[in-house]
Amino acid sequence: MTPARAAFVAASRTRAPEVAAITRRLIAVPSPNPPGDVRACAEDCAALLRELAPAAEVSLHATSPEVTNVVARIAGAGPGRVLAFNGHLDTYPVNEALPWTVAPLGGEVRDGRLFGRGAADMKGGIAASILAFALLAQHREAWRGEAILTLAGDEETMGPLGTKWLLDHIPGLATAGAVIIGDAGSPRVLRFGEKGFLWIEVEASGTAAHGAHVHLGANAIDRLRAALDVVAALRALPVAAPPAVTAAIAAARPVSEPLAGAGEAEVLGSVTVNIGRIEGGTAPNLVPAAARAACDIRLPVGVSAAQVEAALAAGLDALPGIAWRVLRRFEPNHTDPAADIVRLAQAAAEEVLGGPVAVNMRVGGSDARWFRMAGLPTIVYGPTPHNMGGADEWADLAELEAVARVHALAAFDFLAG
Repeated sequence: MTPARAAFVAASRTRAPEVAAITRRLIAVPSPNPPGDVRACAEDCAALLRELAPAAEVSLHATSPEVTNVVARIAGAGPGRVLAFNGHLDTYPVNEALPWTVAPLGGEVRDGRLFGRGAADMKGGIAASILAFALLAQHREAWRGEAILTLAGDEETMGPLGTKWLLDHIPGLATAGAVIIGDAGSPRVLRFGEKGFLWIEVEASGTAAHGAHVHLGANAIDRLRAALDVVAALRALPVAAPPAVTAAIAAARPVSEPLAGAGEAEVLGSVTVNIGRIEGGTAPNLVPAAARAACDIRLPVGVSAAQVEAALAAGLDALPGIAWRVLRRFEPNHTDPAADIVRLAQAAAEEVLGGPVAVNMRVGGSDARWFRMAGLPTIVYGPTPHNMGGADEWADLAELEAVARVHALAAFDFLAG
């Protein structure tokens, strides 16, 4: 280890406890989505960055009356690679009707846990990246290139006014050599990719009649049931994933499944279908004339949205009274598990945690997809979410400190290497 890295490691260890105060400050400024108004939170983040990294260039970028994004950048000792941190400012709504036992925006610390809306998703992850960015700014003579921190709105509703806008408009961001995102997960699992998704709505039309005279009607719910059987059959679609992805999922299983639940590996490697909403009919004794359902289809690496849509067309278009449409689509995305940032972040995580850290895909979506679709190597590494979106959301303080150190060390090693 070089003296410069040893000094950086020591500083990351000394300053890691600051992540609690940063997270508490972020929690105190509400940014629920809906409605998605993150302006106050963005302004507070900008002020915080100016305090912690006074040499950095900090700017605010409003993309709608509610959405303001934050960009901070700092240059190292000379020309080199660009590394970006990214996080989202918006959270789930507080929902005061939930059985909170702490003040939702109070940032209470109890028994090693930090409570509050966004503690895990993802103001704790943002705090980790802010601290990592501040550490890089403090030691800028020891690395080369540029570090960029982007904090975006419009993530919880998967919109284009946050990270997508930043990629399209912020100089240098779209050519970054690596991206680190502190979204919720587990310090024991480094995520290099995530499944895509296709949300569809299926509508069935029929002919109304009295329930005693079914021969005079055409039951829309029966037609919908047949259509949903076609949708459910997508689970059997063959998957042609790159061998490196399949191998990583299998290798991660002993570490990842005890944390994420048994069956995660199968879910990561296959098409899944969730029929999330069904509507139709008015009374038991009336043949329904209309019915509809909304479905969430998740796509593993190795299955494209076009393949799934083709299968849907083949199975649904010939059914009587059935119409369907795509509500939203995103392709599965991943970074090569052998990429520099994956390798360096895994090594940093194992150094900080003193044990094995798995490298795996992620079942849920995040803003990482925007970067990967632009060809940027991207990882997601954040704290374990507890009660995410519910009452008494919390994150483990030791995990937040570990995440901050891993973000800092991975970024340093990428820029100094």
